[in-house]
Formats: sequence, structure tokens, C-alpha cells
Amino acid sequence: MIDYLALSIGHGLLAIALLRLVMRDSLDTDPLIHDLKAETTRNRQAASGSGRSTARRMRPEEADDHDPETPTAGSKAAALGRTRANRR
Repeated sequence: MIDYLALSIGHGLLAIALLRLVMRDSLDTDPLIHDLKAETTRNRQAASGSGRSTARRMRPEEADDHDPETPTAGSKAAALGRTRANRR
């Protein structure tokens, strides 16, 4: 009789441990797979023309990289607009 009690307690505890492991939320997620999916998405976007354009637009403007004396594309367009307006 004591043998059956010992076996049932041991197997019951093993069943409880197994259920607790199976019910964990972290069991369903693998951070490595998430990282691989994100890297694949970035690589696909970087390979396409529209992805490269989007990446350039999303980059923050770096004020220290260009010389303030050198006109940028936006200032060239503004200067061109002013000169055309002055001709009229």
C-alpha cells in the first residue's frame, strides 16, 4: 500500500511540474527567432529601392556633418524660387 502511495505522489508531482512548464508564456516565444525575423525584414527593405528611400527619410538629420556655408538641396530650391520671383 505504501508503494502505491509513494508512486502516486511522485508521478503526481511530475505531472504538476510538466503542466506548469507547458503553461508558461515564455515557452511559446523564442527571442532568437524574433531577432532573425527582424533582421530579415531589415535586409529585404534595404535591398529594395523604396526601402532605401524610406531608410534615408527616417534617418535623423545630422547637423554636424555638413558645412553651414555649403547650401543644401532645400536651400538651393528656396534660393532658386527667390531668384525666379525676383525676375517677375
